[in-house]
Amino acid sequence: MTNVLVLGATGTVGRRVVRQLRERGATVTVASRAPADRGAVRFDWTDPGTWEKAVGGATHAFVMAPDGVAVDPRFLHLATTHGVDRMVLLSSKAIEAMGDLRLLAAERAVHDCGAVWSIVRADWFNQNFDEGFLRDTVLAGEVVMPLGDVRQAFNDAEDVAAVAVTALTEPGHEGRTYELSGPEALSFTEAVDIIAENTGRPLRYLGAAEDYVRVLTECGADRDQVLAEAAAFAALRAAGDAHVDDTVERVTGRPPRDFRTYAHEAAARGAWR
Repeated sequence: MTNVLVLGATGTVGRRVVRQLRERGATVTVASRAPADRGAVRFDWTDPGTWEKAVGGATHAFVMAPDGVAVDPRFLHLATTHGVDRMVLLSSKAIEAMGDLRLLAAERAVHDCGAVWSIVRADWFNQNFDEGFLRDTVLAGEVVMPLGDVRQAFNDAEDVAAVAVTALTEPGHEGRTYELSGPEALSFTEAVDIIAENTGRPLRYLGAAEDYVRVLTECGADRDQVLAEAAAFAALRAAGDAHVDDTVERVTGRPPRDFRTYAHEAAARGAWR
């Protein structure tokens, strides 16, 4: 029987992976740094003492690490020696543009771990606006992100999870790296306008780096850190990510969810109240 260890199981993608796996009848080991549900296990990349219990009985693993935390190759080796023979890593499309050595190293580690592997690259989730770091800015009426009018093919977390679950549970995805996109590329101005239409809230987008630095430092953030972030976003802005492809539909058999549908459904359930 398939027993899937899901790391980051309470996160935006992880909890959707858990639900979709259970809908397919898989046994799931729910792992996170602060497990709340009965039957969940504690897993912390920085605490090797939590690793062995988490992998006990697992045959497959969904692997991810929080921002700033490395995927430790020692854990991947431990998992394979305990019977994990298939891994799917959640990575990002932006790692070259952003110079993300952490995720580049994570991909190499998964390649080399000895298990069958797949990699799912996704970025700029729709859910950043209602579950993630942009929600408070939506509620405040000003979304501040130093990306100008660069266009993004926003991913929906449900689609990202669906691709990961398919790779975990069906043959034909071994050794594949999937770069995902939504069905259309939008500027942040367009995305924010769509949210405003669906919420009835006055909302504007500030896309200049100087606005980003000003707003965050006024909120108490460290100026040097904010400047470093603005520089990293400048690299991302220069690269852009307007490419739209059919990977989600090819892998899952259904088209990806568009941003308007996401915003309408999120507003209807009161995500921005």
